[in-house]
Amino acid sequence: MAATFLKFPERIRFSDDELLEICLANKELRIERDVQGNLIIDSLAGCRTSRFGLKILAQLGNWAEKNFSLGIAFSNGGFILPDGSMKAAHATWVSLEKWSQISDEQKNKFAPITPDFIIELKSPSDSFTTLKKKMEEWIANGVRLGWLIDPELKKAFIYKPSQPVKEVDSFDFFLDGENVLPGFQLDLSKLT
Repeated sequence: MAATFLKFPERIRFSDDELLEICLANKELRIERDVQGNLIIDSLAGCRTSRFGLKILAQLGNWAEKNFSLGIAFSNGGFILPDGSMKAAHATWVSLEKWSQISDEQKNKFAPITPDFIIELKSPSDSFTTLKKKMEEWIANGVRLGWLIDPELKKAFIYKPSQPVKEVDSFDFFLDGENVLPGFQLDLSKLT
């Protein structure tokens, strides 16, 4: 199922806490908020996409555990971005410096910080145009490195601020975490 956009009149805006309550009451859905306050509703991923996601999370999680002094990895966690939107990616990573600047209460909700790194995984039902726009929004809000991965086409797209998007046309390749995730390499060949 492709994402559905629920539009609301300007006078109706959900607070961050109200949005969290809506998400908790609808756990079978992925819900985000765009910059205009509209809700973006998506179904859970299919099993194949979920399996690819787990393989990605395992690699990132293993690296993050070994490098716990640098930051924390997340799966599908919601973040309140500077533009007021709330977004979630399949995988995110936040530096320990940023994470330590928010309260325990904020850590239990949608964190009001921008991840340093994100991975979006395209499922067969996702619109490529919508995902590219989402990647641009992540970068515009301060993400330092983002990867959009399409297992079906065996392509990956690397997003960085103030740089053109780099396309990788093979899964016989490692994506490098560069200076954002020093020493992390995602083995794309494992996404089969």
